[in-house]
Parts: sequence; structure tokens; C-alpha cells
Amino acid sequence: MSMTYRGTVALITGASAGLGVEFARQWAERGADVVLVARRLDRLEELARDLEKRHGIRATPIAADLALPGAGAALHAELEARGIRIQTLINNAGFGSHGPFLEQDPAQIDRMIQLNVAAVAGLTRAFLPDLAADGRGALVTLASTAAYQPTPAMAVYGATKAFVLSLTEAIAFETRASSLRVLAVSPGPTSTEFFDVVGSQDAAVGKISTPGQVVSTARRALERGTTPPSVVAGIGNRLSALASGIAPRRLALAVAGRALKA
Repeated sequence: MSMTYRGTVALITGASAGLGVEFARQWAERGADVVLVARRLDRLEELARDLEKRHGIRATPIAADLALPGAGAALHAELEARGIRIQTLINNAGFGSHGPFLEQDPAQIDRMIQLNVAAVAGLTRAFLPDLAADGRGALVTLASTAAYQPTPAMAVYGATKAFVLSLTEAIAFETRASSLRVLAVSPGPTSTEFFDVVGSQDAAVGKISTPGQVVSTARRALERGTTPPSVVAGIGNRLSALASGIAPRRLALAVAGRALKA
């Protein structure tokens, strides 16, 4: 069964900038309606108007802080009340920080774990029964090349993305009897607002990709006859992730520490 866009609805988190905007654009170009979720409603409304005008689809902007406990279940309930059923969930929202763990703001650590881990798990659990029952769409999560080895100077971020990668690959196996496509996408450094939030370019290790390149990698993986449980965007990043898996753990840790200027 091929990946379906037209006649489906894709929920995209973190849709106010960067990869979230690009996911929305590429899905809308192929005829999917979209639900755009982020905290910045003005940006969502502007994007929704543009997508509707360009592609003749329905775009629904919803302002929500997904870092709040129970945000996934609350969003699912809101869409049910609006009569909107989702066929594709793209868990894109997340952020990182750079610096020694000892110096990190505890409140920022808590928020990062809540958004990058708890919100992804909560949203996925809330929507997965609908996604699997329908089977025309996909569950997509944004992991990272940081998921493939410990990341000194980005310890919490790397750990959250390792969680996302592991969770998604496990769900892909558990739902293998359904036609739902489940994919974790691991970008390397990408030209988005990510590094503005991180506050340091030291986290940009390797060649920088565009959002279009990353989302196209995800889409091509979803459109294969058999979707892999995970994909790394960019040849160099794939080789790096492979090397991290083969190298002794201590060596991978040391290489990552030097690369991230820990």
C-alpha cells in the first residue's frame, strides 16, 4: 500500500518555523490537509493562509504549549471536538541547548525533557490508535544524529533524541502488521532556528542541510515499498552514525566530545 497524501490530514508540531514549516509545505503540495501546532499563533495563521491559497487544502492553526503535562491528550480531545481525524502525525517540536550539564538551567532541562520526550510519547500514544486503524498515513518523529552516541555539551538533548529514536523503532516493530508507516528521521545540523535557540554554533557538526533536504529524505523513505523504521538524512551523517555504532563506546564518546567542543 503506497503512502497517501490527498484526502488525509497531517498534524505537524513545531510548525511555526524550520522543519515544521517544510513538512507542512511538502504535505500540502501533495494534497494533504494540515493541522499546524506551535506556540506562535501569528506564524501559524500566516502559514495556514499561504498553504490554503497555494494548494487549495485546509490548514488549521492551533496554538498550544506541548511542554505542558497532558498536552497530547488535550490536543487529541480538541481535534475530536472539532471533528478532525488525523491520518499522519509528525512529531517535530523540540529544542536543544549547549554547554556542560553542570551549568545548565534546571528549569530548561525540565522543559527540554517534557517537550522532546514526554510530549512525543504523549502525542504518539493519544493518536496512534487512530493512525493504525486508518493505515493510510504515517507516524514520523524527529530524532537526530545526536541520538547515535552520547553528546557531551549537549548531554540532555542527545539523551532525549536517543529516546525518540528507540521509541519510534520499537513502535514500528509493534505496528508492523498494520499498513501505518512509522519512521524516525535523524537530521544532522540543519539551517533552521535551532542553533539560535541552542545559543552556540559549536553544536553544528558536519555539513549543514536545508529543511527541504531533510523533509525530502523523510518523504522518500515513507514512499518506499517497505518503510525503514529510521533514516539518517545526508550521506555524511549516515556514515557518521554508522561509525558511531561500530566504534568502541569510549572512542565514540571522545570523538563526540571533541566535535562538540565539550
